[in-house]
Amino acid sequence: MTVPAGPRFDAATAVTRAGEGGYDAVCDTAWSAPRGPNGGYLAAIVLRAMTAAARDPGRHARSLTCHYLRPPADGPLRVDVAVERAGRSVTALSARVVQGGRLCVTALAAFARDLPSAADYAQPAPPAPPPEAVAPHPAPPGSPPIAERLEVRPVFGAPPLSGAAEALTGGWLRLADPVAPDEAVLAFYTDAWLPAPFTRLRAPVGAPTLDLTIHFRAPGALAALAPETPVLARFRSTTSAAGFFEEDGEIWAPDGTLLAQSRQLALLVPMDAGAAA
Repeated sequence: MTVPAGPRFDAATAVTRAGEGGYDAVCDTAWSAPRGPNGGYLAAIVLRAMTAAARDPGRHARSLTCHYLRPPADGPLRVDVAVERAGRSVTALSARVVQGGRLCVTALAAFARDLPSAADYAQPAPPAPPPEAVAPHPAPPGSPPIAERLEVRPVFGAPPLSGAAEALTGGWLRLADPVAPDEAVLAFYTDAWLPAPFTRLRAPVGAPTLDLTIHFRAPGALAALAPETPVLARFRSTTSAAGFFEEDGEIWAPDGTLLAQSRQLALLVPMDAGAAA
């Protein structure tokens, strides 16, 4: 697979401290979807700033919710982070992404160490062939820039725009130019696949994210993955009404460990409709 030109994911989501609680970043259109920067890409930038502000490598991201107010343009961003409370077990943070004086993203997150568990349980990962048994799916002509940044090996659901009866999609997923996996990479993955409703459709539509919540479940298992190791991602939607749909996602390590769960609310509108996010 040809490695795309431009900065790798770690460089494209890097933040630099700029005063108390402030971090500078750059929005790179190489990570854009049809209507602007990908929501998972912006969530990764926010999470890097929050991680720096938390100042405790022993506390990992456990929950992140981003609300997308408007898409930033290519160029500099500022992420303002506040530590709302640093308790004995959990650190709560908020963040605001601003560009040119305009608020683009607001976010809340919780960071914590592993805690004693009263009960451990989990559903198993869905059956899937190993990644080497599935051929990579090249980005079709006319795809947005973000498609060139990913290696996808479809496993679940019908092909996009096939008019299927179920909004289900996913498969093996990794960056085309791999980097060491962390919570920011995982945040990106939760919004990196083509939206689940596209399997039910016959023609492309706009699907900008309004809000995205991610629950990070296994930081130790994530850190143990090699950069080139793909994850297994599955996304599904049960309801689309009045121009809005929900999408639930799960991401597993190859050994079946659940790494993250996600839910987002997004628009499902004609391509010529005005963007609301």
